[in-house]
Amino acid sequence: MILYEVNLEVRDEIIADYRPWLAEHVRDMLRLPGFVSAEVFECRDPPPAEGTHAITVQYRLVDETALDRYLMQHALRMREDGLRRFGDGFTASRRVLAA
Repeated sequence: MILYEVNLEVRDEIIADYRPWLAEHVRDMLRLPGFVSAEVFECRDPPPAEGTHAITVQYRLVDETALDRYLMQHALRMREDGLRRFGDGFTASRRVLAA
């Protein structure tokens, strides 16, 4: 099992539009091969920078091969959608954890 974690910092000005988009984005991710489940968390500690919301999305994938396939075939398209819609209104960092 692989845990693919995306940590987001979203500016207050766009959060009302970003949250519904993120919910749809997560549903789209779960339609990709190898994705098993996802959870979305609002980060409370440490508190986010003033004027932002901190959100973590944790995706579970069946194995590293599924993650590699996502990164090679789908990641660019999936990431570009958020950038096109929200520009520099958010930042994202990622981690990969293995069980």
